[in-house]
Amino acid sequence: MLLALTSCQKSSESSAKDSDPSTRELADLRGRVLSYTEELVPDGPYTPPDEGQRARLARGVGRLLEGDARGAERLLAPIGLGVTRLTDTESGRRYDEVAATGPGESARWGRLYVNADSRLRWSAQVPHPVSDRDTEALGVRLLEDTPGGALVLAGAHRRAGRGDAADVAHREDSAFHTIVVELQKRDVPGVQLHGFAESTTDRYDAVLSTGAAESAPEEVTALADRMESDGLRVCRGWSARCPLEGTTNVQGRAAQRQHATFVHLELAPGARGDGRDADGAATAVAGLLAAWADD
Repeated sequence: MLLALTSCQKSSESSAKDSDPSTRELADLRGRVLSYTEELVPDGPYTPPDEGQRARLARGVGRLLEGDARGAERLLAPIGLGVTRLTDTESGRRYDEVAATGPGESARWGRLYVNADSRLRWSAQVPHPVSDRDTEALGVRLLEDTPGGALVLAGAHRRAGRGDAADVAHREDSAFHTIVVELQKRDVPGVQLHGFAESTTDRYDAVLSTGAAESAPEEVTALADRMESDGLRVCRGWSARCPLEGTTNVQGRAAQRQHATFVHLELAPGARGDGRDADGAATAVAGLLAAWADD
């Protein structure tokens, strides 16, 4: 019996090891993400993945979320993407990164980071890095501070490419949208991070909504309460008419179809980066993610 148990344990350990990514790196997670986004410029090139590439990306990300990173690698390699198991040098936590393996179109499709040390319970989404200044830094902070998360990051400036091709919050033909939908299919709630200019409105520090939905779950109203208790002026899209409610956001519409929880958060400059309200906003959002992680 002891031999059988030992053999079973070794087989289980070998199976788990075989499903891990084949590439591993020590990395400064924050530096890795922010060095990627700092290269994004308004006049940069961008071509979205075609239908076949998006279908392969969906299957690959699905495999990763199901715990089969090697299978994900095989699916993603033909479209220029790979999976790397990162160990953050600051915290020692591990993350699986989906990113381009070289230059080319796929390098501008964005990235996915998934916490590899705990069950996936939430996602933070950054559709307009650099364009919505400091939302990328907030996304990394949330991933670092709260277990069980994934970070979905667009890979081009909002105004890159032709027309609105890189405005991934309003396009369904993007890697960003494809990844978010795969998370929604698995009932992973998400908060999408945006920023607005001071000229948009001076009445609010944060606009909180649920995208295409017209109601908010208890944990989202609790987020609004926490923000207000920290002195932020919050407009609640489910109970008031607010600017920038995100009702045309395609990930929000997809969440409604999937019956998934989606939170659209717009932050004023003072509630992002080094702004006076930035710590309060980040702490409040982390509280939402912790609530999702505890469900």
